[in-house]
Amino acid sequence: MAKLISKTYGEALFELAVEEEKVDVFMEEITEIRKVLAQNTDFAKFMNHPKILKEEKLEVLENVFKGRIADELAGFLTLIVTKDRYHEIDAILDYFLTEVKSYKGIGIAYVTTASALSDAQQKEVERKLLETTPYQQMEMHYAIDESLIGGMVIRIGDRVVDSSIKTKLNGLTRQLIKIQL
Repeated sequence: MAKLISKTYGEALFELAVEEEKVDVFMEEITEIRKVLAQNTDFAKFMNHPKILKEEKLEVLENVFKGRIADELAGFLTLIVTKDRYHEIDAILDYFLTEVKSYKGIGIAYVTTASALSDAQQKEVERKLLETTPYQQMEMHYAIDESLIGGMVIRIGDRVVDSSIKTKLNGLTRQLIKIQL
């Protein structure tokens, strides 16, 4: 359900940004909004508190954002509060940013390796991904998981390429178990 809500509202916001030709403006402002919200956890508690009236929440929202962000974004935030969807704000904004990156040809790659990659290796991985995907630019996220033993796991969207030694050993183990002596 939560995923459906974030997708519905995120798509609506994205379509508004494209329609109004404000994709870059919205992307910058939403990135800043996310930073502000992350730094002010009390704001989220206030906005999600069930005993605080919507009118009070809307007044605070207007005082905080009106004139500081695009009117369309301020209206969108008002809509989210009015429809009692503020608890989904992070997922909605994440969905929007993902849509914008896709629209702009920016791929988001999560690369997990057994040990840290050098800068040259990271650049080579990024270069290979740009060659083999339709993206013009990549946003790279690197992580280390020593249990992989070697190799790497790359995830872009819902696609995963797993060339880790751990996975190869697990596959070999399954094949050996199938062999009957």
